[in-house]
Amino acid sequence: MSALFIARVVGKIVATRKDERLEGVKLLIIEPLKRDGTPCGKPLIAVDSVGAGAGEVVHAVKGREASFPLPRPGAPVDVAIVGIVDHMYLDPGSGEGRLGN
Repeated sequence: MSALFIARVVGKIVATRKDERLEGVKLLIIEPLKRDGTPCGKPLIAVDSVGAGAGEVVHAVKGREASFPLPRPGAPVDVAIVGIVDHMYLDPGSGEGRLGN
């Protein structure tokens, strides 16, 4: 999986105790998607920096860059949602269709 990828929000995490640098940060469960919109890989827990909701297609970043959108530096984060996909159009020659919310 590349550092930036497309996923669908499939759930949320409720944590009464977490690292103080994650206070006030929403945690969501996302499922990575292939180009055609079918799931691929295992679900991941991601911090939400854009207000995504259940069922939405989002783009997320994985790795060190995942903590960049958060207000507190150095937060222990591996995956962050950095955008909500309105529409995604694939190359006409790819034989794949449209994906989005």
